Amino acid sequence: MKIEPAIVSAFTGAGKLRASINLGNPILANKHADTGEPFGVSIDLARAFAKRLDVELELVVFDTAGQSVEAVSDERADIGFFAIDPKRGEKIEFTAPYVLIEGFYLVRDDSPIRTNAEVDRSHHRVAVGKGSAYDLFLTRELKSAQIVRAPSSPTVVQTFLDQNLEVAAGVKQQLEADAQRTPGLRLLDERFMVIRQAMGTPKSRGRQAAETLCAFVEEMKASGFVAQALSRHGIVGASVAPAQ
Repeated sequence: MKIEPAIVSAFTGAGKLRASINLGNPILANKHADTGEPFGVSIDLARAFAKRLDVELELVVFDTAGQSVEAVSDERADIGFFAIDPKRGEKIEFTAPYVLIEGFYLVRDDSPIRTNAEVDRSHHRVAVGKGSAYDLFLTRELKSAQIVRAPSSPTVVQTFLDQNLEVAAGVKQQLEADAQRTPGLRLLDERFMVIRQAMGTPKSRGRQAAETLCAFVEEMKASGFVAQALSRHGIVGASVAPAQ
């Protein structure tokens, strides 16, 4: 996959490739406890793409999805790693997804809520991570329940507990980990959405740049790179998205 100089320039107006990284989704990005350095599937892909462009990589790290999306939308970063959503797509050109993640609901053991259909009631309050993919999705889908936005995805369950809310929504693996640390919580039996994690670049970078990024993601899936990254980082429950 040879990338022409004009396309390299489209991605590197600041002289290097700036990759927006969201630490709010621990399936794809984390921070080393000792060094503070970010690591994960997103970082591996960012490094591989910078190597493909033969340019320096700068990781622009954020704690929430909303901040990470804004950095690319405002062109303070050249690429990013997000869940595909129509609202985000107003300014960002997405690739096809490289990873699929499930969104689930969490409730207390003694909650009368047993199914997803029972969540959307006027007397229910649902905790979500502000600006996350499932915040955007549930804002559109829930007609009666009230949405309560936690500062970030990792703080959803704590917000749910602190405010004595009825439901918490989030990435399945994050909710499962929180439930293991806090007795008396359970996940509902079915997902409410599939979160399609993709790469993206500002639409202003042009069609050729977007097509190049799309081709890169397809190559990374087909070559086994994404699957190997998930395995290397010990990620369970996320799957490589099918080829497009």
